[in-house]
Amino acid sequence: MDELTAEVLETEDREALIDEIMTRYGQEILQLVYSYVKNKGLAEDLTQDIFIKCYKSLHTYSGKSKLRTWLWRIAINHCKDSLKSWYSRNVVMTDEEPANSNTKREMVEQAVIQKEEDDELITAVMQLPIKYREVIYLFYYEELPIKEIAVLTDTGDNTVKTRLKRAKELLKERLEA
Repeated sequence: MDELTAEVLETEDREALIDEIMTRYGQEILQLVYSYVKNKGLAEDLTQDIFIKCYKSLHTYSGKSKLRTWLWRIAINHCKDSLKSWYSRNVVMTDEEPANSNTKREMVEQAVIQKEEDDELITAVMQLPIKYREVIYLFYYEELPIKEIAVLTDTGDNTVKTRLKRAKELLKERLEA
C-alpha cells in the first residue's frame, strides 16, 4: 500500500490505521517537528500530540490531498501554535545543553533530524529564521517539490522560491564567516 486512500481510511479499524500511519510517517513527522523546536524531548511530545490530533480528525480527511500532505499540514500548524504559546515563550528548559555544544548527544539529535554528518551546516540551518528553515528542510531534506512546499506552508510558489534563495544566501554568509 503505497499511499493510504480515503476508502481505506473509512473501512479499516481506526486503531490499526493509526498504527500504520505512525509506522509509515512517524520518523518524518518527528524530524519535521524537531526542525521547528530544536529539542528532542519536546519534539517527541509534540509528535505524540500530532498523532492524537490525527486520530481524532481521521473522519475529517477528505482525500483532496495526499494523506502525507494532510498529516504534515497538521504537524506544521501544531508546531507553529506551540512556538507561539505562552509556555514556549516564557519557560526556559534548564536541562538543555548549550546550543553550540559539540557533544555526542547533540550529534545524535542532529542525525535524527538531518541525517547528515556536517555539523557546521546543520547548525547554520537550525539558526535560520523559521520561514527559511522550513523551506530548506522541506526542499533539501525531504525533497519535496516547490508546489507541495507552497501548499504545506500556505504560501505561493514564488514565495517559496524567494525564501529558498534568501535562505541559501544567509547560509553562505554564515558558513563563510
